[in-house]
Amino acid sequence: MKHGPIEHGPMRHRAAYVAFDRFPSSKGSAVHIAQMADELFTRFGGGLLAAIGGGDLPRYQREGTREVARFDAAVPNLIDRAEAFSGWVAAHLRPHWETLEVVHVRDPWSALPAVADGRRHTVVYEVNGLPSIEMSHTWPWAAPATLAKIRELERFCLERSDAVVVPSRVIGEAVRGLGVPGEGRIHLVPNGADVRETPRRPEGAPERYLVYVGALQPWQGLDVLMRAFARLADLPGLRLVVCASVPERRAKPVRRLAERIGVAERVDWRFALPHHEVAAWLAHAEVSVAPLTGCARNLDQGCAPLKVIESMAAGVPVVASDLPAVRELMADGRHGRLVPADRPAELARAVRILLEYPEEAAAMGRRGRAHIEESLTWARSRDRLAEVYRTLTRGR
Repeated sequence: MKHGPIEHGPMRHRAAYVAFDRFPSSKGSAVHIAQMADELFTRFGGGLLAAIGGGDLPRYQREGTREVARFDAAVPNLIDRAEAFSGWVAAHLRPHWETLEVVHVRDPWSALPAVADGRRHTVVYEVNGLPSIEMSHTWPWAAPATLAKIRELERFCLERSDAVVVPSRVIGEAVRGLGVPGEGRIHLVPNGADVRETPRRPEGAPERYLVYVGALQPWQGLDVLMRAFARLADLPGLRLVVCASVPERRAKPVRRLAERIGVAERVDWRFALPHHEVAAWLAHAEVSVAPLTGCARNLDQGCAPLKVIESMAAGVPVVASDLPAVRELMADGRHGRLVPADRPAELARAVRILLEYPEEAAAMGRRGRAHIEESLTWARSRDRLAEVYRTLTRGR
């Protein structure tokens, strides 16, 4: 099967958004992509979104002046797939090379064709994570030489980009650590959430439950959460709802752990739910838990967990790991509790205290919701991104 550019008429775009991520999906990255791409396309009268597809997603969609092209080549090896994606992106950008003004990218494989010589457009590189750090956790068998090459590719693309957008100060420092000068080039555009009316309680929801929302990679700390939940076995009727953004087969290791430590019967699993359903599970939880581990992925490159922001937007108190990137979003004792990472006993104790003092927990939830409404809405994030675009394209 060929994977060159799709023939779709004479449309020529001024903007493109490129991501080596599946879109749409139930992951937080898809929420972020939808917001950022919408801002880009609103400003430039449409555009091309190039992303990962597969499954039942169509290879090509067009709605008015917006187009979506999806890469669906079955390449088993991750590095080979990433390189193939770069070539595919280059082919899709080529028809718009003379009209493009801004190309917004999320990773080095998206960036490489965008920063090519002879370009007339500006490049905005949005760093939500650094593959050279992430892959050592996602693919622990990756050779050091491979990670070093990826780091050089990151550095090359970042240096040739016109602006770098980061969702947290911690990630900004990681980018500076690669030698990218921050003065005037690195822009903080935090993640956000929409503050809405409380949705209806999910059908079949337990009377009392804790909730975890997100993926299940080791750095998310689901093993810590399960061990903490085992320490709450004396609380009658309390359940843990895991809204996993991945398919059920990816949960096998965590479910085996839950069985081994005796909590499996008190855990309810929900897989790959639509975003509005996740919002309902969040809104009616007693506590939302974000047990991120203290690994290099979360400390050295940082993170900007949407689960924390969306929990606060839902008015739910949060118990989260006390990491620098999390402290950018919430304050201990005001919006919930921050606890040392990788400490099940500390996590369980913080949850227990919130459950024992429901009025104070509810007040934390209200303060968290107000904090999001005042400082961390998607509208504010998009305004910041729009200012980056205005600065780059001024005088064109």
